[in-house]
Formats: sequence, structure tokens, C-alpha cells
Amino acid sequence: MADLPPRSVLVRDSLREAGIEGEIVVLPEAASTAALAAAALGVEVGAIANSLVFWTDDGPLLVMTSGAHRVNTAALSERLGIPGIRRADPDQVREATGQPIGGVAPCGHPHRLRTVVDQDLAEVDEIWAAGGTPHTVFPLSFAELVRVTGGTVSRVD
Repeated sequence: MADLPPRSVLVRDSLREAGIEGEIVVLPEAASTAALAAAALGVEVGAIANSLVFWTDDGPLLVMTSGAHRVNTAALSERLGIPGIRRADPDQVREATGQPIGGVAPCGHPHRLRTVVDQDLAEVDEIWAAGGTPHTVFPLSFAELVRVTGGTVSRVD
């Protein structure tokens, strides 16, 4: 196994604490979008779990969405009863996760984030998520994704 970047080690440790055994893969090229990750892994874009950070009046909100979807913040705001969901800026993403945009993992953050998991990811047998950097990814199941994030399952589009 290749040496992991420090951020990916935190992600791996978080996965192990949750009983998830998927290994973090170091990609030769950055896969900072769902399309790039899907191409690098030879999977459908819908099998990629994008980790998108939003900001609310109460702080960060992590949305784990299928790479095939866009998040409808107005609908999500209404569905969750959280007013004013807006896209986090790069500094807010780094503050909330310790990870860069394009490499945000579902776990391994300084503090557990309030998380929403796209219900459509339940239709995918093997989901791939970023491993803390744009060069790292790992596989997990839908149940494992919900478990490691403590997320609420919902429609996001």
C-alpha cells in the first residue's frame, strides 16, 4: 500500500473506528470532480459520493450526494427545516473539514459534521468517496456511509 497523505491517514483511522475496512486508493492523477473520479475508477458517475460542504446559520452542513445529482439547496432547506443553506467558500470548507475542496471525505474531520446522505446512493452496491485529498478515494457501502457520517438520509435534488 502506498504511503498515505496525513489527511488520508485521519480518514482511514475514522473508517477503522467505524468498522469499515475499505482501503484508501492513491490515484496517479487528481480526481477532484465526480466525473474525473468515475473515469479514473472505471465506474458510473452515480457511484461517486460527492462530499459537498454548505453553510447555515448554525455552521457547516455536509451533503453526501450522488455524483449524478446537483443539490437543490432551496428544496433541501425546506425538507430539513434549515433556512439559508448556501455553498461554503474554500476557507469554510477547510475550516470545517481540514480537507481541500475536491478531496473532502465523509469523515476524518476535526469534529463530526451535521450530514445529509443522498437517498439515491442506496441504489449503488459500491460507493466511492474522496479520501481527504484530490488524489485519494475509497470504497464503501451505503450503510457504511450512513454509519461513518451519522447522516440523515434524504433526497437532495
